[in-house]
Amino acid sequence: MAIFKKPAIKAQAGKKREIPRGLFQKCPGCGQVVPDIELSQNQRVCPRCDYHQTQPAIERIQSLLDPDTFVEMDADLQSIDVLRFQGMATYKDRLKKYQESTGLIDAVISGYGMLDGYKVAIAVMDFGFLAATMGSVVGEKITRTIEYGTANRCAVIIVAASGGARMYEGMLSLMQMAKTSGALARHAEEKLPYLSVLTNPTTAGVMASFASLGDVIIAEPKSMIGFAGPRVIKETTHQDLPERFQTAEFLQEHGLVDMIVHRKKLRDEISRLLSYFAAGR
Repeated sequence: MAIFKKPAIKAQAGKKREIPRGLFQKCPGCGQVVPDIELSQNQRVCPRCDYHQTQPAIERIQSLLDPDTFVEMDADLQSIDVLRFQGMATYKDRLKKYQESTGLIDAVISGYGMLDGYKVAIAVMDFGFLAATMGSVVGEKITRTIEYGTANRCAVIIVAASGGARMYEGMLSLMQMAKTSGALARHAEEKLPYLSVLTNPTTAGVMASFASLGDVIIAEPKSMIGFAGPRVIKETTHQDLPERFQTAEFLQEHGLVDMIVHRKKLRDEISRLLSYFAAGR
């Protein structure tokens, strides 16, 4: 018979153990808890299962471009609440919330810089800002990036990630599909390259416009890419969908995606492509 009894330790009712914010993240791929600093150093790719998590736009730019060469353009463009959208929270409230949480003005960072010595115009969407929905500012900044590339006769790179059009701006949002596509048409007339990089997820109006118009379309592994989500399509058509439907791998097999490139190899692959385009000029 034990002389001493081990005291029972009881957790306080209703109190959950929480992971401190900003220190660890639970990987959506494998469910493992990974230190945020380890993810950041690994370009937001899970070191356990290789799952490609969403990457902030500024981190993406730093990983792609030569150090200290990026020059941001149109950083002061801000969305306005033209429709005076009302709901559980106003559009102004939502913008303010995401501006504070991300440090961004809107869902894209655009500008120009050098990639392995090649001058490029680049726009990178940030899913952390309102699911990188495309409103008037996002469309305008992307259009100006394309026009800069055309005027300066350099390649355009757009890294897309989006939940689609921004409903808070109504028709103004949908207009950006035509505007960005028109700018790309003029860019193509000058026989200048455009590389489209699709990340998880790239959907709806963004996918139906500039994201699908690249001379070369690159996707990250296992990215969800399509117009409507698989669940919506299944509920609408009442049919079972093919295995891996609307994944990068499925779309590559069916000819919509040209290549699937691991994030750590993306810079080298884009540099190789730019060298091919430069050789033909």
